[in-house]
Amino acid sequence: MIKTFKIISILEGISLLLILFITMPLKYIFDYGQPNQIIGMAHGILFLVYIVLAIVVKTELNWNFKTLLIVLACSVIPFGTFWMDKKYLPRTA
Repeated sequence: MIKTFKIISILEGISLLLILFITMPLKYIFDYGQPNQIIGMAHGILFLVYIVLAIVVKTELNWNFKTLLIVLACSVIPFGTFWMDKKYLPRTA
């Protein structure tokens, strides 16, 4: 489950960066919103899966509630999921 969470966290982080730095400028500067709809939907699904898997991994890695909150907060901070991967997930998974 940890390996799956790592993959989802990386994909979720990439999708957030795509939204912030590519699709939002396309939408608001060039009035081209279709990429935002597509990437936004993918990001929404990845975000929900990230939250569920974080809760599942919490029991596997014996995280306390504070650590879980930090991991969950990382999902809404640009580059947060990459930092979380390095800081809170084991290297072997």
